[in-house]
Amino acid sequence: MRVKAHRLVEDDGTPVPFKLSPNLGGKVQHKFLVMHYTAGGGAEESVDWLTAGRSRASAHVVIGRDGSVTQLVPFDRVAWHAGASSWEGLKGLNRYSLGIEMDNAGLLTRHADRWRAWFGRAYDDADVVQAVHKNGTDACGWHDYTEVQIQSALNVSQLLMANYGLRDVLGHEDIAPGRKWDPGPAFPMASFRGRLLGRREDQLPQYRTLCELHIRSAAGPQHPALPGSPLAKGTVVEQISAQGHWWKVDVQEGAPATLDLDGWVNSKFLERVS
Repeated sequence: MRVKAHRLVEDDGTPVPFKLSPNLGGKVQHKFLVMHYTAGGGAEESVDWLTAGRSRASAHVVIGRDGSVTQLVPFDRVAWHAGASSWEGLKGLNRYSLGIEMDNAGLLTRHADRWRAWFGRAYDDADVVQAVHKNGTDACGWHDYTEVQIQSALNVSQLLMANYGLRDVLGHEDIAPGRKWDPGPAFPMASFRGRLLGRREDQLPQYRTLCELHIRSAAGPQHPALPGSPLAKGTVVEQISAQGHWWKVDVQEGAPATLDLDGWVNSKFLERVS
């Protein structure tokens, strides 16, 4: 595939299936790619919903479990996929991102000997991943993704990253923590992101604080601030690990020279610098 006039086409020029959603806005500022699950019963059903005016929702692309691709919004226009969201100091990620919806039932609950989605369909154990969501505390059931679906998503994502200079790939759960859970722990985000962004040797991503920011001994505002806190606005840190929107960071520039400082900060108050 390739991108032509903000639409996906096959290598021979045949357009990828396109069904225009009325739920779109003006020009998008290309910064991020956001991955979602549909929490629905099938790709066709989800396409119908996302192209219905009453849904007040859309995405740029829907990818079926068989790897099929349907585009709903041109890549230069805003799609309504992110809702109330924020990342790196930006609010309302619809304006700054492209959205891919993956056909997937999402969070499942156990009823007797079967897993069931919110809409009632039952799923076999072989199609379910039991895991704790990174923003949660308890193990739950999550509908698994298919290999062909993930490969198709990777192919589309690589095109979008290359054509629009997107600087990162995120989950809906990252930009709307506590409100959204997709694409969930069944989606291999770490390896997916690694394939898109490359290893970049051993360098960790660096961020700058947007304001004076407390650095704490553990993830969460209930934990004590460390000596050297708050960090001054403009302090450069490297991300080490994450628990939802709380990130463990190593301070690179801006801390007192006598401190070798690492701890936890709220990532909503960071912007990426490298």
